[in-house]
Amino acid sequence: MFTIDTPITIDLDDEEEEEYVEPKKKKTKKNVFYGLKTKKRYTQKGSGNSKTYELFYVLKEYEDPDPYVRDIYWIDYRRGNIRSEGQVDKEYGAILHGPYKKMQGDQVLEQGIFYKGMKHGRWVKYDKDDILVDKEKYYKGWPKESLVSYYDRERQKMKEIVPIEYGEKEGYYYYFHKNGKVAVKGEFKWDNRVGDWVEYYPNGRRKKIIRYSKEPFNKSHTPYIWKEWNLRGQLVYEKR
Repeated sequence: MFTIDTPITIDLDDEEEEEYVEPKKKKTKKNVFYGLKTKKRYTQKGSGNSKTYELFYVLKEYEDPDPYVRDIYWIDYRRGNIRSEGQVDKEYGAILHGPYKKMQGDQVLEQGIFYKGMKHGRWVKYDKDDILVDKEKYYKGWPKESLVSYYDRERQKMKEIVPIEYGEKEGYYYYFHKNGKVAVKGEFKWDNRVGDWVEYYPNGRRKKIIRYSKEPFNKSHTPYIWKEWNLRGQLVYEKR
């Protein structure tokens, strides 16, 4: 089991020392991050001294978000705010990509960077007195504490992703068959399974849905099998 940022050591063969030639500096392309073109946008809320601003960039051309990451951030132009829930509205919205900054006057309240709608790298939050109140690290939407395992030593065939945030399971969980198709998927909140957990056959067809409480601390709810299918896709059980 590895964390998202488990380092990989690569041994390089010794080569003869060559004369160093300083490379020419490439001109930085404006509003291009991770090789993708973006447009600058902003939102504002409140008034007077309490007014806050969000300065960010969005993808110039729409790209499908990663289906395995729970929180995809996008600007909803109809509502005039940034959302991370629901499907991205391609007609009236755009996916965040690039630097993000939330400010109140000259004071930075939150700062980080997005990669195709996913939090990436170092994210920090400050209070109005410029005191650091929170610091997180992500890798393309996954908290860097998350645990990842693979079927092979080369780490090409992913086996399992366990989302970990602040030491607890938080986010979407995935287990994969050896052929790369999803075997199990579900969501954790505060270390508890919530909602529907779905199991799949290696051919991609659904196998079983286990229903958990929508709230993480609902002691009165007992998980149960809601539906089950055979390998041919025929429904063989449904709880009434």
